[in-house]
Amino acid sequence: MSIEQLPGQPKAKRILLHALKSGKVSHAYLFTGPPGSGRMAMAQAFAQALFCSSGSGDACGECLECRKFEHGNQPDLHIIEPDGQSIKIDQIRELQRELAYRNSGTARKVYIMKRAETMTLQAANSLLKFLEEPQSEVVAILLADNGQAVLPTIRSRTQWVPFLPLAPGEMLQTLTEEGFPALLARAAVQLASGLDSCREIIQQNEFAEMRNVVIQLGKDSLTRFTAAMLTAQQRVFKSELGNQPQLLLSLLVLWYKDMIHIQAGRQEAVVFIDQVDWLSKHAFGRSAAGWVQCMEHTLEAGKRIRANVAPQLAIEQLLVRIQEG
Repeated sequence: MSIEQLPGQPKAKRILLHALKSGKVSHAYLFTGPPGSGRMAMAQAFAQALFCSSGSGDACGECLECRKFEHGNQPDLHIIEPDGQSIKIDQIRELQRELAYRNSGTARKVYIMKRAETMTLQAANSLLKFLEEPQSEVVAILLADNGQAVLPTIRSRTQWVPFLPLAPGEMLQTLTEEGFPALLARAAVQLASGLDSCREIIQQNEFAEMRNVVIQLGKDSLTRFTAAMLTAQQRVFKSELGNQPQLLLSLLVLWYKDMIHIQAGRQEAVVFIDQVDWLSKHAFGRSAAGWVQCMEHTLEAGKRIRANVAPQLAIEQLLVRIQEG
């Protein structure tokens, strides 16, 4: 995939595409930002563009080098990741040995280092010597959740490329283009901070059923207390759904939040968009502060479960509080 085709991150794209098109590629980059912001995908796209022989300033996807890259057959790409909890000096020495060999006909060698902030001091110092005497045909791409945790002397020798959390709207567009069900994706992007995490949530076997149960529970919790209790007992705690009480509560928070969106006329922000008629009929049954209180009660139930209160007890007590208003 080319850099242009990746979702979001306009600043990172601008920095990298300018380097490629101007021919002023740095010998080292530091991609820093939160998990799920697409750093690894961008690193791979940048690496492919560096190997691409089309001269277009991005990966063309058609030349021999691009095809080799896409089939995992690019011997001049090296990926380093922590050995256990850290990247160790032996890994840096091995990388240096590999990069010393003559390359296989490409103009460059590229290495991508995941979780660069986990380098031991010895590994970082060994890499530093390598960065101080850059070989023009070698490009380093270091990835870190927190760039400030990387040794300052290494930071000063890399070009900083910042990554921001992807906006829910960007993730929703990408997921629906990938063929994921829109209703499930609409919920997942509110629960996870990155595309990979969203995909994992949607692909859980119980996620669609969990969403349906939350709709039923959300409705019954407001109008039919006994039915809400039965829904919780029969559809949650007598099924596999009972193993994920925190996911249920997170979705329930979104249900009550949708009431506030309806009150404020923000229909485009509603997560349970297929329930918008029902939500519209009931959204003004409580004040905005009342819905915030429902959300707070739900978050409190999650805290109690984390403090080892039995999930069924915590959720039944939540339903009592919601009913009492």
